[in-house]
Formats: sequence, C-alpha cells, structure tokens
Amino acid sequence: MAKKLIEAENISKYYRLGVLGSRSLQEDLVNWWSGKLNKPVTADPESRQHIWALRDISFDLFEGEVLGLIGKNGAGKSTLLKIISRITLPTAGRIFGNGRIASLLEVGTGFHSELTGRENIYLNGHIMGMKKKEIDRKFDEIIDFSGVSRFLDTPVKRYSSGMYVRLAFAVAAHLDPEILVIDEVLAVGDAEFQQKCLAKIKSISREEGKTILFVSHNIQTIRSVCNRALVLDKGRLIFSGEPESVLAGYVKLSREQLLGTDYSKQGLLPGNEFIRIKRLALVPDYTNQQQVIDVRTPLHIRFEFIYQAEETGELLVNLQLFSSDGELVFELASKNYIFKTGSVSGESIIPGNFLNDGSYYISLAFVRNSTERLFYFESCLSFEVEDYKEPGYWYGKWAGKVRPPFPVELSQEPGQTRL
Repeated sequence: MAKKLIEAENISKYYRLGVLGSRSLQEDLVNWWSGKLNKPVTADPESRQHIWALRDISFDLFEGEVLGLIGKNGAGKSTLLKIISRITLPTAGRIFGNGRIASLLEVGTGFHSELTGRENIYLNGHIMGMKKKEIDRKFDEIIDFSGVSRFLDTPVKRYSSGMYVRLAFAVAAHLDPEILVIDEVLAVGDAEFQQKCLAKIKSISREEGKTILFVSHNIQTIRSVCNRALVLDKGRLIFSGEPESVLAGYVKLSREQLLGTDYSKQGLLPGNEFIRIKRLALVPDYTNQQQVIDVRTPLHIRFEFIYQAEETGELLVNLQLFSSDGELVFELASKNYIFKTGSVSGESIIPGNFLNDGSYYISLAFVRNSTERLFYFESCLSFEVEDYKEPGYWYGKWAGKVRPPFPVELSQEPGQTRL
C-alpha cells in the first residue's frame, strides 16, 4: 500500500475582515491550540466581521500521486496550500505531514531578494535539509532547466517575474522534495516553459515517484497531469475522486447562463490589490424575436475594471473561451498598454456564424509585462448557443466547437454522366 504523506482532518480557517492575511503567528497558535482542545471557535460564520476561507476540509495524499486542486477565485485553494506548506495554521482541524515539502505558491517564494540566483539555490536547499554535496550534484540540472545561467550571479531582485518562476520551479523540482506543492504561478511565463514544467511534473511523478499537489484553473491541464482531483467551492470540498468525473461536476457548476454583472452596484468588487472588476457583460446582437443566442448571433464582450499601477509596466488582457467540457476553444489578447492607476474599459466581439451550438464560458486574465498574471477572473461569463431551424434544414448535431459558413462548392461539366 502506498505511503500516506499528508492527512488533513476537518481543516477550517477564518480571517477577520480588515486584517485579512495579517494575523500574527501568536494569534494563529492560540486558535490552533483551541482547535486541538476541541473548543468551539468563537466566530459567527455569518458575521460581517469574519470570513471562512475553509470549512471542514478532509483528504489524504499518498506517495506518487499527482493531486489536482481546482476551484474558482475565492474558493480557498491558496489558503489550503499555505496550511499544507506550514505558512499558516488552521483555525480548527488537524493536518499531518510526512515528508519534505517544497512549495511554489507565488513568484519569488522562498527567495531572498538581496541574494544572487546562485546563493538562493543553496539557501533553498539548506532550508529543505539538504547538504552542500547534494545541492552540488543537482546544481547544473537546475541551471540548465531554468535557462538563467547569464544572471546566476545577479541579485534576484533584478529578475523579471518570468525569470523568478523559471528558477523557483527548477529549484523546487530538482532538490528532491517528497512533496511538491505548485500553485497557479506556472501561468506566468511563456507557453514553451509552461509545457516544459508540465512535462517535468509528469516525469518526477512517474519516474521518480514524487508526490505533487497541483493547482490550476486549466481543466485540460488537470485532466492530463493528475490522477486524482479535488474541487473547492466557497471554502468547502464538494468533489473528490478520479479527474474525469470530478471535472465533469465542476464544469456543470458553471453551465448556468451568466450574461453579465454590475459589481459596482453590489459594493464588493472582485479582484485583488492590482485589479478590481467594476462590471462586465456579454451583449448579444439578437437576430430573432425570441432573443435566443443562436449560431448566427454576434456577441459583444464588454468589461470595466480599476487598475492599481504600483510601478510602470505594460498591461494586457487575455480573453479565453472554453467549451462546456473545459476545452479551450480560443484565446484572444489585447495589445500591451501602459496605464496609470484608474478605470480601464475593454471590449471584444465574437462574430456570428462562428461558434457551434453548445455551452460556453469566458475567463479573463490580466497580465503585466507579458509574464506576470495579476488576476484571473474564471468563468465570469457563460452562455448557451442554440442551433436555428429552417425548412429543409438538416436536424442534427454538427461536429466540432466552431462552424463558420465556409462554402463547399460542387460542380459538374455539362453532359457528364454519373458513375
């Protein structure tokens, strides 16, 4: 039987609004100790002063597994990873770990900004309990994989976010952890490096027997890399098991038609310290009186957000269209713009006679300097496309995700007979 490396029992975590993410270790320890003694947490779960990031999460992680963790923004994924990585403690419940953990939760995690790339490699190795000789044996592999050899003796504070991630992943993947914890940070960087990282994840799991906890918004990535999956929703574990069935349940949650939301009227703007979404809408240009989105209907995507520009840098927005089974149909990207702090508007159009009938959803990614993902707004719009029926029309389902009306012409020369 495979060795159990992580066991989580009824993990819960709450934060007090106004000090979100700024609790002291002493306060965490007090609440954790209260949980161990089975004392009730004196926080009203409905209180406007508190927010439950996790509620009663239980799962096991076994040696050699690649466990996928998926869920919308605010589902509690990052909080759970921080608890597993021992960055913070749970408010209630217990978690047991049996193995050396390497965590890649955000750009620059575990790096000292004043030290060089070379020095940070050895620092991380020592933190993981490795001897210098062990690090020396892995050093060349780390540098080759990361591709930052030219900047090896440069302080990492001068690295771009893409360079940070390249080196951080290379260190985490090569320094022999029993458990590798990876957040959506791999979304930073170019597509070639992302594929290289995914290939490495598969390799160290299948060939070296490493255990990996992998978080991604990309359903296809979870499906191809993981042998088990968990779905979090509003801090609760709602699906657990084999990836295909779990992901089918996750996709079903997003299938209701959502043509837009004006968050400015709700008083709470989704986002983070860089991006706050004010409103977004998918406005169909209806071509029939029933106001049904059919394959002929052009779709106008409009959105507005507040951009907090902490430093000079280029901003672009990626628009991703997914089918109901989580397959990426296409991705669009704006040009790189330099904006000051303030409100920004965006728009794109999906023409009519392009999409096939079926269910679709849209996600938006806000990216700085072409490498650093500031915010990912998953499944923020969703809609159904219906077929239209006319006299003499073929009644059936066309194959494929798109069905543009490209003509197929047939002709026959006069006098030619059929075979």
